[in-house]
Order: sequence, then C-alpha cells, then structure tokens
Amino acid sequence: MIEGACHCGAVRWTFDGMPRTATACNCTLCRRYGTLWAYDFEGGKIAISGTTKAYIQGDKTLGTHFCPECGCVAYWRSLTLEEDGRRRMAVNLRLAEPDAVGAIAIDHLDGLESWEHLPPDGRRVADLWF
Repeated sequence: MIEGACHCGAVRWTFDGMPRTATACNCTLCRRYGTLWAYDFEGGKIAISGTTKAYIQGDKTLGTHFCPECGCVAYWRSLTLEEDGRRRMAVNLRLAEPDAVGAIAIDHLDGLESWEHLPPDGRRVADLWF
C-alpha cells in the first residue's frame, strides 16, 4: 500500500497495491501542477481522507482536489460515471514518499495536443524527482 499526504497532513490518500505506471501529462493543468497520477476508481484501490476544495475545469468533466490549508493537489475525481457505473479518479504520487514510488515506470501522456500515450522511455518516478 502506498500512502500520500499534503504538506500540512490534513488531506491523505492510500493506494492499495502498486500502480503499474505513473502518468506524467503535459496538459494545461497537469504541467502547471507538476503531478504524477496513479489511476483507479472511487471505492476501489484509492481511499481519501480530509476535507478538500475542488477546482472544476472548463469542460466540467473532473474536479482537481487540493488541500485548502497548504494548497497541495491531492487527487482528481471524475464528475461523470464510466459505462459500468464506476467513477474514475487518480491520486498525485508526488505526495508519497520518494522511496515508496521511485521504481514506478513513467507513462507519458500528450494531454496538450493528441491525447495519446507516448512510447516508453525507461524512466521511473525517481528519475523525475529533480
């Protein structure tokens, strides 16, 4: 299990198991936040605690949740349901301890133009810390 917390500790999340990849997206929002996402579904592998404030993007498809005290982006949660009735969400792996997530492979998503995944380049989360 991976655990993450905002800087002040008021917002926390857990991810049950180890995600196969961490998504680094270059969309207009993710590149500003510097996030690395691990995906699952509400009520699945991800558990959240603490009060957040959500920023709802222009297309109103997801809410990006952050700690109202320290401002750290903790997770995003879809505002729509999948065809199977589940709600997709993702936690920001940057809120976890580096040793807990350092070996996870990076999946690069071109969220700015094509919305396509780029070819793997062998980098891991630990390669992007600095």
